[in-house]
Amino acid sequence: MVKGFSDNEVKNDVAIEESKKEKKGLAAFLKGKKFTYTLPGKKQINIFGSIVLGLNLILVLLVILYLKNQEFHDFVFNVGR
Repeated sequence: MVKGFSDNEVKNDVAIEESKKEKKGLAAFLKGKKFTYTLPGKKQINIFGSIVLGLNLILVLLVILYLKNQEFHDFVFNVGR
């Protein structure tokens, strides 16, 4: 006998029958639908990467401007009220 295995079989038919019950709600709606996911192409990855990096750069510049320029700090403070 191989270690970790038993000669006796375990019957789990009850658990299998319970899981075959009819699905409800969103699962029932999506049962017949076929959805496929495709990975984004290189061009799409470059576009989204450029957008994210550009927005991060703008955020860093605005934070630096907020900390260094008193007029911009006052503008942000007054608009935030």
